[in-house]
Amino acid sequence: MADFHWPPADQRSLIGKRISRIDGPLKASGRAKYAYDVNRPGMLFGKMVFSPHAHARIVAIDTTAAERMPGVRAVQIMVPAGQEALWVGHEIVAVAADTEEQARDAARAIHVEYQPLPFLVHDVSPAEAGTNAQPTSEQKEGDIDAAFAQSDVVSSEGLYGNPVITHCCLEAHGQVAEWQGDDLTVWASTQNVSGIGGQLATGTKTAAGNVRIVTPVMGGGFGSKFAADTWGVACAQLAKTAGKPVKMMLERNHELMGAGARPSLYARVRVAAKRDGTLVAWDSDSWGTNGPTGGAPMPLPYVFTKIPNRRTHYTSVHTNIGPLRAWRAPNHPQMCLVTLAAFDDLAAKLQMDPVEFLRKNLDLTARPEVYAAQLDKAVAMMDWKAKWHPRTRVDDRPGSGAIRRGVGVSLHTWAGGGHQSTCNCTIHPDGSAEVSLASQDLGTGTRTIVGIVAAETLGLPLEGVKVNIGDSKYPPSGASGGSTTVGGVSSSTRMAATNALNELFARIAPSMGVAPEKLSAKNGRILVDGDASKGLTWKQACAKLGSTQVSVMGQTNKDLISSGVGGVQMAEVSVDMDTGVVRMEKYVAVQDCGLVMDLKTAESQVFGAVIMGVTYALFEEKIMDQQTGLCLNPNMEFYKLAGINDVGEIVVHFMTGPGYDERGPVGLAEPATVSPGAAISNAVANAIGVRVPRLPLTPDRVLAAMGKA
Repeated sequence: MADFHWPPADQRSLIGKRISRIDGPLKASGRAKYAYDVNRPGMLFGKMVFSPHAHARIVAIDTTAAERMPGVRAVQIMVPAGQEALWVGHEIVAVAADTEEQARDAARAIHVEYQPLPFLVHDVSPAEAGTNAQPTSEQKEGDIDAAFAQSDVVSSEGLYGNPVITHCCLEAHGQVAEWQGDDLTVWASTQNVSGIGGQLATGTKTAAGNVRIVTPVMGGGFGSKFAADTWGVACAQLAKTAGKPVKMMLERNHELMGAGARPSLYARVRVAAKRDGTLVAWDSDSWGTNGPTGGAPMPLPYVFTKIPNRRTHYTSVHTNIGPLRAWRAPNHPQMCLVTLAAFDDLAAKLQMDPVEFLRKNLDLTARPEVYAAQLDKAVAMMDWKAKWHPRTRVDDRPGSGAIRRGVGVSLHTWAGGGHQSTCNCTIHPDGSAEVSLASQDLGTGTRTIVGIVAAETLGLPLEGVKVNIGDSKYPPSGASGGSTTVGGVSSSTRMAATNALNELFARIAPSMGVAPEKLSAKNGRILVDGDASKGLTWKQACAKLGSTQVSVMGQTNKDLISSGVGGVQMAEVSVDMDTGVVRMEKYVAVQDCGLVMDLKTAESQVFGAVIMGVTYALFEEKIMDQQTGLCLNPNMEFYKLAGINDVGEIVVHFMTGPGYDERGPVGLAEPATVSPGAAISNAVANAIGVRVPRLPLTPDRVLAAMGKA
């Protein structure tokens, strides 16, 4: 009988190979249909009325004029009078009309009376935030004062910061909603196919079993698309009222104003080490702007959690910038910058190579052996020893010209694991096979991973298995968050395919005159142990099923999944000392992710993560007007993202082989996006001789840091 454990390396035909995505041709040709591409017969268009105030009480809402306008079919109040709008762009009223233009005009005709209230939209320290600042956490361990007072200790102090940024998904949030009697179908851009149906059912007062969510493909969420959201519920309510399908997709300005933001983190840090580089103390006072509802503390120091003497204090600053949402590797990039930049500054003060400084202190991490091996690999790939140099003065420019180069290093961690997932595997008498589960593919290759696991298990080529995902009519699978998707879906698929194969063996074994446990499947054949003459082709074996198919379930098996990974990354930059422009030259990413399912999509994950990291390190920032509360760059012209010419050379290496492949898969979407901010900031400091204290490393900030030096 087939064993559910992952096959050993010498018996894998698909797992770990470099395989192109099975939906690649569909997407490259433009045939893939995203939520925005869905157009139902008689469909209406939805638009929303947004608060123009960063904070205001809603006094009254008058929709009379809009309801009388041509083409208007339904109006839905989302935030009633008496409640508060908490940011510019807060959704107040939704309207559906025959055309987008009519819906937009109707939204403008709705009159909302506001009572403006005090607001805060700026990244400020707790002292400046006043009553908006709420201390939430202070922790102490060891004797901080004594540790800093030791005679051979060298200490460094610095201020480090990450601003609020948005998710900036290229596919907007939104959906198309259609009712047929009591049944609701929603074509949604979501990270949670199995989950948002219940939210929509509650919002529309219908039974959860009546709601179907369809997401065959989607274009990015990064943590911002877990919920049905107010506009999702409003869209379904509008469709119910109007008796027609409604499409409501967010426009770009609302994407950047109200569809979620990553919180900021700033910290004043003191850190101390012995003269040989051994860390002895950490002392930080940190704060973050977490949106109108506040947020949880961000634990410091990052990764190096075993420093013997530690004091951390965190303050949550409530703001009216927009709602807080998980952003790829929630809180890790911010904590990584604060920690690794502080260590880099201390290493510079000790006149140590920062790689050697990190090596010296790896025992203060949870996985020193992994980081040591990754540092070795990254050093070789970057040619670190030839490129690193001690920091020099800003006005000390060796050689000719104004271009200075530098390198920086960072490391990170992530948990991963696997969410709860259920998969159905069906083997048909004609030899066709399919697996079905309601997981979504965010564009990371989930559909391909499912196909690889099923085909590997059944002994078939990848094209021999049909993969059905992205529809809540299939068995439920968890939301795509926390880098748990690959663990959940690969595990449930492996279990379902193994169970189906074992049932196939049990049903055909008597006609073959052998016991089921003597059968195995490989290369499109059913083999009999010790007797090659009794083997059958896959189709011959399936034909023995007669008129009945094999169809069985499999669920997530924790024995097939691992958690906990490490990664080391290095950045090489050049800085124009006259203009302050930072240019990426080379980026090295060394990553552990357990058993690699598809090397090609795994590498693609890391490439995407690094590009996203370069973007938040050099360009991204949600810029707010302190006087009006408005977001000043809610568009793709002024909310800058990296282009292909901005990212430089990216080199990826996975830690595989003995000690790594024996583990199950660990999610990869998030860990590789943690280190770029720290690595690039450290590289710039190495190049120009002074720390630029906060991201993004824009030319004005680089020049200002050099000016202060």
